[in-house]
Amino acid sequence: MESAAKDRVLIASNRGPVSFTLADDGTLTPRRGAGGLVSGLSSVAGQAEVLWVCAALSDADRAAARAAPGGLLGPEAAGSIGSEVRMLNISATTFDRAYNAVANSTLWFIHHMLYDTPNRPLFGLKFRREWEAFRAYNAAFADALAEGASAAAAPARAMVQDYHLTLAPRMLADRRPGLPIGYFCHTPWARPDYFALLPDDIGREVLEGILGADHAGFHAERWADAFLDCCQAVLGAQVDRSARTVSHHGHVTTVGVHPLGVDAADLTERAAHADVQAHVAALSGATAGRKLIVRIDRTELSKNIVRGLAAYRELLLTRPEWRGRVTHLAFAYPSRHDLPEYREYTAAVQRLAREIVHEFGTDDWNPLILGVNDDYPRSLAAYRLADVLVVNPIRDGMNLVAKEGPLLSEAGCALVLSREAGAVAELAEGALVVNPYDISGTAEALHQALTMPDPERKRRTELLAHAASALPPAAWLAAQLNALR
Repeated sequence: MESAAKDRVLIASNRGPVSFTLADDGTLTPRRGAGGLVSGLSSVAGQAEVLWVCAALSDADRAAARAAPGGLLGPEAAGSIGSEVRMLNISATTFDRAYNAVANSTLWFIHHMLYDTPNRPLFGLKFRREWEAFRAYNAAFADALAEGASAAAAPARAMVQDYHLTLAPRMLADRRPGLPIGYFCHTPWARPDYFALLPDDIGREVLEGILGADHAGFHAERWADAFLDCCQAVLGAQVDRSARTVSHHGHVTTVGVHPLGVDAADLTERAAHADVQAHVAALSGATAGRKLIVRIDRTELSKNIVRGLAAYRELLLTRPEWRGRVTHLAFAYPSRHDLPEYREYTAAVQRLAREIVHEFGTDDWNPLILGVNDDYPRSLAAYRLADVLVVNPIRDGMNLVAKEGPLLSEAGCALVLSREAGAVAELAEGALVVNPYDISGTAEALHQALTMPDPERKRRTELLAHAASALPPAAWLAAQLNALR
């Protein structure tokens, strides 16, 4: 990163590094965002001139974008995050069709293999209208990035983030030939036979959009390999497996594996705050010293919460010795409630949780505590107390919960981890790996985790913590930027 001070780094993502709240008197207050990308910005801010392009996601965000010339917020107006932020005030109709109908109801479903294929998807005239909105949404980002690159007095590099912006790399390359462009996919990537559910022309457009980048990154080797497979099968592109390159229409894209890790020092420091300690005390009192099984997820279809709760229920049925001796803390935060599938799934989670409490609960034992309100300090407290951490997604690009828990565990934490999580490539040696569809197998893994001897639990926790912090956000982002040199 020695020459980063001479560069202009452009970052594009649907959700930006800052959001706003609007007071009754019209005052706008910025709030710094969370996540690996925001943390990774610390490796660049101060060493390079950074412009972050994002969408305005709320009425307060849109008010902030309207109040700033061209939607460009300086570092102070953006909440002192160390970079300029360009908030795009995209029309509500275009955003809804692009974000909800295409990104979250089509591309997300493809890459996580979530479709009930006898009934969905349906790619007709309605979808074509939605796809036009997705193009317009991506074009707005490409225009803003091209403008940001043109305004730079120094060399610029662009980093485009995630499935919402799969078309933007190609659009940006057309607008600014020669600009080094990186793309990173935070989701899994579908294998060719499932990717082929997309209309042929749409599938080609998605792949060619990403291949507009000079470097495309993924969290795990299996997702990178699936992308290479799709490029070869759908586009007939020239794929070099050993070099991990794709040559298409005279342009070469390198494909890298960059498994995002956790900033151990930052996470540990945050977990020591008083608000977390207060939750530690409250949870300790509520669970009365029993063994704790913890899960922390959004109520997202791919997170597989219902099967995880069913496995806990089966544990109590088949291993009655655990009744009264274990409590399951299940924190399932609502997600994407604009989509009916997600509302129905949240209801299913709540329904099964009530059934478990009704079936097994006693006057002095609550077998399951379900939390549905997003509470980050409480989640950190649960990590600290967990004896067992359950991460059982159907498919997941990475899953940082599996990495954060062992880093914060105070007494050692056994990790029950789905083989379909991207994190399994790094964490398998220390985890109990399960088939996410196998409820009985998961219930048996929960029993193994609960009965694991303390020395073995601590040994595995140390392995997990070491792997979890191997590529913290700053190093993760720096590796991708260096790939563009």
